[in-house]
Amino acid sequence: MSGPGQLAAPRSAHLEMVGAVLAGEGLRGVARIASRYVGAPVAIVVPRLGVPDPGWKRFEQYVVARSRGADPQPPDGVTAEVPIVSGGQRVGSVLLLGEPTEDPREYLQIAAIAALTEVAVADAREETAQSLRGAFLERVLRGEEQDAQAILRAAQRLGCDLSKGYVALCADPGGPVAGRVIAALRSERADSIAQAIDGRVYALLAGEREPVERLASRLPGGAVAGVSSVYRDAADARRALEEAELVLEVKAAGGEATPEAINDGAYRLLFRALVSHPEEVRDLYERTVAPIVRYDEQYGTQLVATLASYLEHNCNMQATATAIHTHRHTVAYRLDRVRELTGLDPLVTDHRERLSLGLKAYRVLAPRLPR
Repeated sequence: MSGPGQLAAPRSAHLEMVGAVLAGEGLRGVARIASRYVGAPVAIVVPRLGVPDPGWKRFEQYVVARSRGADPQPPDGVTAEVPIVSGGQRVGSVLLLGEPTEDPREYLQIAAIAALTEVAVADAREETAQSLRGAFLERVLRGEEQDAQAILRAAQRLGCDLSKGYVALCADPGGPVAGRVIAALRSERADSIAQAIDGRVYALLAGEREPVERLASRLPGGAVAGVSSVYRDAADARRALEEAELVLEVKAAGGEATPEAINDGAYRLLFRALVSHPEEVRDLYERTVAPIVRYDEQYGTQLVATLASYLEHNCNMQATATAIHTHRHTVAYRLDRVRELTGLDPLVTDHRERLSLGLKAYRVLAPRLPR
């Protein structure tokens, strides 16, 4: 039967570990105290908080994999492990390194609980910082921040240098809460300015588009994101955010605009035009493919899909027929209907180019068109 001293030891360990967190000693302090109680080294790794001890770096990828549900082989030297769980999600691990002199299980559990205190402290700091970032992004979106120098200075204070070019990102969190998407952005890009606004996550990130596209593809829970083209003038921050929002809406509209198509220069020009001159994009749509869009909606036909496939297959009737599983004579008939309804002949080069641009305008406008 355990004596009073044995019962008091875990309580004492817990108080010491929490005290270390509140004193600013972080995970290293918690690990040091846990090591003393179990008589063997302890490492505590929470990837989103970084790795405070260089000696723990070799455990980071293992802990990341465990947090994602994988079951990798433990690194050499790990003799026991306790997960750190927050909100039902595994966020890190307490690792025992070597053979303990005392039964380690209870103390490792206590260390995991104390580590959650450090996570909460870090989250509180981040929430304060994010509220400042959010106020900035909301002002930009409302048009209250328009002066280039003022935007540059404000972004710089928040750790993001927009002076050499930047992109905007807009994400629909989907299943996960917005906070997880923001945490994922911040974990890979500490210089990002990100905030949840009206159910979406908006962000500004310095640099080129391609790395941000790759980051967007890795957001948790299958969150869908749109990324703007690169902007060089800080005064265009609002346009960049609105362009990213449009890209997201096109992606969410049914998938006609593939990532490859969205990255096409013509789409990018249309996105920018829709931000600054929406009436011109709407006019282009009305003067080209709007009649066949409305005809399809009224009669359940496939004129838009047939025209799109015809253009994608280099105007080859047979290739188009094969792609849409119909006869080439049906393709020819549908293209005749396109000509009759729009006044533009898909067999004529100039008309074909206008129809192609009209289809792109339709895909950009589709999320905002009345149903």
